[in-house]
Amino acid sequence: MRASFLPGPDIQVAARLEQMKLHTVDLSEGAVLETGCVYIVPLQESLALAPDISATANPKSSTGRLDVFTRVITDNGLAFDTIPAGYTGPLYAEISPLTFPILVRSGSRLSQIRFRRGQSLIPDAELEEVHKAHTLMSGGNERIGNGVQLSIDLEGTGPDSLIGYRAKQHSGLIDVDVVGAQDVLDFWEPIYRRQRAELILDPDAFYILVSQEAVHVPPDYAAEMVPFDPLVGEFRVHYAGFFDPGFGHASAGGVGSRAVLEVRSHDVPFIVEHGQTIGRLVYEHMAERPATLYGEGIGSNYQGQALKLSKHFKAPA
Repeated sequence: MRASFLPGPDIQVAARLEQMKLHTVDLSEGAVLETGCVYIVPLQESLALAPDISATANPKSSTGRLDVFTRVITDNGLAFDTIPAGYTGPLYAEISPLTFPILVRSGSRLSQIRFRRGQSLIPDAELEEVHKAHTLMSGGNERIGNGVQLSIDLEGTGPDSLIGYRAKQHSGLIDVDVVGAQDVLDFWEPIYRRQRAELILDPDAFYILVSQEAVHVPPDYAAEMVPFDPLVGEFRVHYAGFFDPGFGHASAGGVGSRAVLEVRSHDVPFIVEHGQTIGRLVYEHMAERPATLYGEGIGSNYQGQALKLSKHFKAPA
């Protein structure tokens, strides 16, 4: 595509594609999506929502950890990743790899969707009570304010310990459907703690870091990571993310699960320090308790995680 776009009122995505496309890529046998390019892909799924049901889309965890900028678009759309109540029509994914070129094919899954009826967001006063009953976070700062606040862990386990990864530029190709195939050092520079528990974020570099806090999403709730406040620094948690019911839950094998942070600085180098608030988890009520919790019986890649790259990379020896 020549550029990203939103169709706007009374305009179908297909019509804009005819105006904006540069060429067509066949995904049936697999195709490479290059960094710095914008691709629009019709999704296999479409929607026919009831008048009281809306939806929100989000990159999957593995997509965000590869720095693949992915958003869902609808006909007549006024915002990315937002599907209004009662929408009937096709879905499209905007895909733009920012750091690594990726190999995708028909059936590759980069985004996920969550459906809502009415107002499900939990206010802070109620969230305090949920925390008392279920311990939503432990360790770190343990603060609630516009959700559960998450802070960055730059101490690790002590001096010279691993605290994060910085993505390498001009690296190889990653097949999004192949698990555990890539060598970490071919794509990432490990970051180790030195004298001070702080880190200078380079402009436009992409980092994988981890929260101080272990987080917990009880079975009757869901959560979403959102940026903390763009006014507190020249950086942001790059991708918001869904946390499913049962993430960090003891009976699902998740005790001690921490939030992995996908971080990018803006226009200038910026120092972040250990314990600095960098994101927040907002919680919502589930309509009913799911039959299967996150990671329960399916060997999830991220249940019980600490600092962890996407599932495409080989586990440390």
